Amino acid sequence: MPLSPRVIAIGGGGFTHGADHAMEDFILAQARRPMPRVGFVGAASQDDPIKLARFHARFADVCAVHTHLPMQADAAQAQSWVQELDVVYVGGGNTLRLLAHWRRHGIDRVMMDAAREGVLMAGVSAGANLWFDWALSDSGGQGLQPVAGIGLVGGSVCPHYSSEAQRQPAFTASVACGSMPDGIAIDDGVAVLVSGAGTLRTFSARAGAGAYQIRRNGDAAVCAPVAQSVNL
Repeated sequence: MPLSPRVIAIGGGGFTHGADHAMEDFILAQARRPMPRVGFVGAASQDDPIKLARFHARFADVCAVHTHLPMQADAAQAQSWVQELDVVYVGGGNTLRLLAHWRRHGIDRVMMDAAREGVLMAGVSAGANLWFDWALSDSGGQGLQPVAGIGLVGGSVCPHYSSEAQRQPAFTASVACGSMPDGIAIDDGVAVLVSGAGTLRTFSARAGAGAYQIRRNGDAAVCAPVAQSVNL
């Protein structure tokens, strides 16, 4: 029987930026084994070698396996790779480039199937955006715009809510006018675990940082902070 997908969406930061060490501890704590097998996808940043090196350095001593899916991998290779993993972490970069790459090679379907088979999916920034129905992204080069994700998680998402001043008004306006559905806004240094029928658990690696549920109410948007629910 297929399992309810679990996704950890991270607003920004983490090991790829050399920050928020506790964030990865939170991710590992959600895996279904003490020493999980973790894979990294760096396609959004075109396999930036610095991010790849930081991935291996961060997970080398805390995982049974730490492996990277190269950009040239096709669907068959991705399927073989992911079926040996407990956690997939998708790095940040360009959301549209990442989505186009996955759709062109059929990797989106592979990852959705793996999530439904119990693989924990995690990602930061673009790597968080892709899992949702919709995300707010500037990856098209024309400012912040709604981008359709792969739909593993319903609703919408906006990362970097605390660090980029234009995101708050843009996201609330998009929800208020109906161009994006109700969703979650996530500060840098914060992770939101979405599981089952929209159940939320949050973790913050930075003091004062949080996540927010943004809902349409008539012609306006209502913002409600999500209480921090996980402490390490």
